[in-house]
Amino acid sequence: MQTIEQPATTETTYKTREVEGVLDLYFYRRIGYWLAQAFMRLEITPAGVSLLGALCGVMAGHLYFYRNLGINVAGMALHVCANALDNADGQLARLTGTGSRKGRIIDSLADHLVFVSIYVHLALRYLVEGASPSVCLLAIAAAISHALQGAAADYFRTSYLYFVKKGESFVDLDSSAALRSDYEGLSWPDQPWHKLLLALYWNFTRQQEMLSPHLKRLREISIRLFPQEIPEWFRARYQRFARPMFKLWGLLMTNTRMLILFILLFIGQPVWYFWIEVTVFNVLLVYLIYRQESMAQSLLELATTTH
Repeated sequence: MQTIEQPATTETTYKTREVEGVLDLYFYRRIGYWLAQAFMRLEITPAGVSLLGALCGVMAGHLYFYRNLGINVAGMALHVCANALDNADGQLARLTGTGSRKGRIIDSLADHLVFVSIYVHLALRYLVEGASPSVCLLAIAAAISHALQGAAADYFRTSYLYFVKKGESFVDLDSSAALRSDYEGLSWPDQPWHKLLLALYWNFTRQQEMLSPHLKRLREISIRLFPQEIPEWFRARYQRFARPMFKLWGLLMTNTRMLILFILLFIGQPVWYFWIEVTVFNVLLVYLIYRQESMAQSLLELATTTH
C-alpha cells in the first residue's frame, strides 16, 4: 500500500479555498476528506470513487420518478451521497497525488450520468401521469442548458486555478487543440475506452472554448508571453477581476441545483426545475459570460501592451 503523509487539515485537499462554495467548505469537503482517507486505506482509486458516486446519483434519479415524498426523500439522501463522493474523488486524488486527465474525464462523465438520470426520470414521471409529450422537449432543453452552464462554470473556475494558482493547485487548463492531437494519436482497435473518453472530453473542452473565446485567447497569449511562469502582477490582476464573480458562478454549480430540486420535490412540482434551467439560469449564464469575456479582453490588452 502506498504510504502518504497525512495532510494536517481538510484545507490541504481543496482546489483552493476561494473557488469552494460555502456548503462545500463546511459540509461536503469535510465529509469528503474523511471518505478520501477511508478510500485511501482501502486502496480504492479516485476513478472508482467517481463511479460509486455516479451509481448513487443514477439511483437517486430513478427514485425521483415516483410521486411519493418518502421515496423522493430517499432519492435526495442518495443524491447527497453522490455529491459527497464527487467531492471525495478529487480530494483522494489530491491526497495521494494521483490526479490525472483520465480521472478528470471519468469524474465529469460521472456527473453527467447523474443528471441524465434525473432529467430522464423526471420527464418520465410526468409522461406516465398523462402530461403532454412536449415535456420531453422541455427536459431536453433544460439538459442542454445545464450542460452549457456547467461547462462555462467549470471553465471559469479552472481558468482561475490556472492563472492565479498555477504551481499550487492540481488543475491544468486543457486545450481542445492538444486534446484533438492526443485523440488522433490513439487507435480505436487498440485503445477504444481511452479514445472514447478523450473524444467526450475533447467535445466538452470545445464547448467551453466556444462559450469563452477571449478566455481561450488569453491562455494562448499567456503561454507565448509567459513561457516559464505567469508573473505575479498578472496573477494579481486576474484574481482581482475574477473573484467578484465567484458567488454568481456558484449559482450555476451542483449545490444550487440540488437545493432547488429538493424544494420542488417537497412541494410536488419538480417540472419547474426544467423551467428554471432554461430561463433564470440561462439569463445568468449570458450575463456571466459577458462579464468573463470583458475581463479576458481587458487582460489581453494589458498583457500585450505591457510586454
